Formats: sequence, C-alpha cells, structure tokens
Amino acid sequence: MKKIFLVLLLVITIFTFAFNRPAFAADAVKGAKVFSANCASCHAAGKNLVQANKNLTKEALEKYGMYSEEAIIAQVTNGKNAMPAFKGRLKPEQIEDVATYVLGKADKSWK
Repeated sequence: MKKIFLVLLLVITIFTFAFNRPAFAADAVKGAKVFSANCASCHAAGKNLVQANKNLTKEALEKYGMYSEEAIIAQVTNGKNAMPAFKGRLKPEQIEDVATYVLGKADKSWK
C-alpha cells in the first residue's frame, strides 16, 4: 500500500510540473516595443548606462537574483535605486511583456 501511494504521488508530481502552463502568457514582441520606448535609453542592447555591472545579461541577472519574470516585473513596477518605478506609467501587461522580452534577449546574449 505504501508503494502504491508513493508511485501515485510521484506520477501526480511529474504531471503537475511537466504539463503545467507558464504563469505568464506575455508577448515578447510587444515587450520589445515597450522596452524600446521606455527602457532602451538606459539599457540599450542589455547594458546599464548608470551602473555598468548591473546590466541585463543572463549572468548579471542571475548574480543579482533577477533572472525570473517575477523579479523583473517587481523591479520595473517598483523601481530601485537609480531606476524609476514604471507603475502607473505602464500597464501591468506591458511590464509582463517587457520581462518576457528581457529574459528572452538575455538567454540569447542580447543578439
């Protein structure tokens, strides 16, 4: 009985993670447009003109705990240090789109 329970638990866990839909259904194409209009002045090509080491490369995003849509959404929404908050300027959907775009570009080394 214990083995059946463990097998059943394992199967449920596998199906939960393997077939779970992503939390965000954001649009990277729309995100590119929003990024270009609102972010590129400081973050052109994934750089950071204000604080060079905190750029948008995958390595930097991972190093600073920003390599997730949730973290990027929080940063863009609320701002931090020299980065302004975009809450009120951008719609939540636009911020989600930007997060998707940034992660996609970081994964491709901004090429």
